[in-house]
This record gives sequence, structure tokens and C-alpha cells, in this order.
Amino acid sequence: MTIPDSPVTLHRPDRLFGGYIFDLDGTLYLGSDPLPGAVKLIERLREIGAKVLFLTNNPTRNPVSYATKLSRMGIPATADDILNTVYTMTQWLLCHHPDATVYPISEQPLIDALSAAGIRMSEDPSKIDFVIASYDRTFTYEKLQIAFDAIWFHKRAQLVTTNPDRYCPLPGGRGEPDAATIVAAIEAGTGTRCIQNVGKPDPFMLEAALTRIGLVAADCVMTGDRLATDIRMAIDAGMASALVLTGETTPAMLYAVPPDGRPEYVLGRVDQLLPEGANF
Repeated sequence: MTIPDSPVTLHRPDRLFGGYIFDLDGTLYLGSDPLPGAVKLIERLREIGAKVLFLTNNPTRNPVSYATKLSRMGIPATADDILNTVYTMTQWLLCHHPDATVYPISEQPLIDALSAAGIRMSEDPSKIDFVIASYDRTFTYEKLQIAFDAIWFHKRAQLVTTNPDRYCPLPGGRGEPDAATIVAAIEAGTGTRCIQNVGKPDPFMLEAALTRIGLVAADCVMTGDRLATDIRMAIDAGMASALVLTGETTPAMLYAVPPDGRPEYVLGRVDQLLPEGANF
């Protein structure tokens, strides 16, 4: 049965939370423009003393770049306010495989972070322990060949990824292939499976977020536009979840999800996250 892309019943929170964790793309902005209500919402949350953290699976910018982008939009932010998969991939390797040699299929921010952390990198398939598949707009067949040789021919490397997103939303309803596309190419060629994701909805990303914000899951709400990452992570953690219909998820997609995968709150725009009477 085809489910029409019809309006859903919107449901906003009836209380305030100690911590507010936000996805970025499709939630607070699209491209270089803030979404309606985003600037005023963050301003109001800070006025009432709530803790705010910005959480994104996108590894194509470092935290400083994200902070600069938000500040230019009228949402003042510092690098400490941003948690993305450049940070979590680096931390996962340092925590679990500090002596590993990796081959990042990624853009420069992740390469720079790995280098700064002292993590060894190599393009020699015979020396690679982990192939990191990431959101990479410089992806080439040569990179795929190195990953193939390291995993399949040398039977040495394992595949990990920064994030499981299939695409990144762009203005005008478009998108561009994200890390999951590269993971799929490597898995198809090598017959292997990706063993670790360090982005939403993985618990490693959640633990990093709660450590950064200094609160427990029950005191926070996660707001995002993706059911499989933002909302799934919150549900699995016992955290309140709020879906905004300004990004990936359509009403039809929301109807198609089983009840245990649906958000607690559904918002037409992000500033509906505040309860009635707590607006600007």
C-alpha cells in the first residue's frame, strides 16, 4: 500500500530539558542558510540556561569550521559546542587501536585529525590495519583499489566507517552520496562487512555526546531530521527524541516506520521544540 505524503500530527514537548542535542544539516540549516526559527531557538535555550550541543555525522569539516559556519548564521558557537565524526573516529582509534595503521578514504579534515593525534596512515595495502570509509567527494578508483588490496588480497585490513548516512541533504531537495555509498562499494568488491560505525546511531557517538554535555540521557532531548540515525540513537539510549520535517524524513517515511522506531515528538520546524508558553 502506498502511503500518501500527507500531513502528520505534530506534537511538541510539554516540558523543558537540561540538555538539547541537535543535528545540523536538515535540522538547523540547509546549505549556508539557517532554517526558520533556528537562530531564535538556540538564543532562547541559552537564555534559560539549557546546555546545547551540536552533533553531526558529517566529517567534511572540523569542529572549528562548523563553529565558524554556525556563527556566521547568527548562532554563536565554539569548537567545544561541536561533536562530529572527525572527533569520534580519532577517539575510537586512540581508545581501541592506538597502534593501528589506517588508510582514510576521506577528505582533509579527518586526515588532519588523524595526523594530529599521531595515528599512522599508509597507502601501502600490506601495512594497513583499518580502511576508514568516509564521506569523500574526492573518491577515486585508485582509492577503491587500495582498500580492495588491503582487505581482499592481503587479507589484513578491516573496514570501519565514520557514519552510516546514504546521502547528505542539499538545498532544493537534492543530495550527494555519503559514506554509506563508499562502504557499499568496498563491501561489494571484497565480500567483507564494515565492523564499526562511530557516528549516529552508534553508542560510541552517544557516549561522546553525553560526556561532552555533562548530562545523562534522561535529561536530554535529541533533535534531528533522520529516523535511522538521530531518532534511532535517542530511542536506543532512552533519550527523548524530536523529529523535524525540514530535512530527510517525509510524512510517508514516518508512517512507514514501526511504532518502536518513531520519535516522541514531531515538529514542523525546529523552534517548536519549546513547549507552549516558553516561546520567544
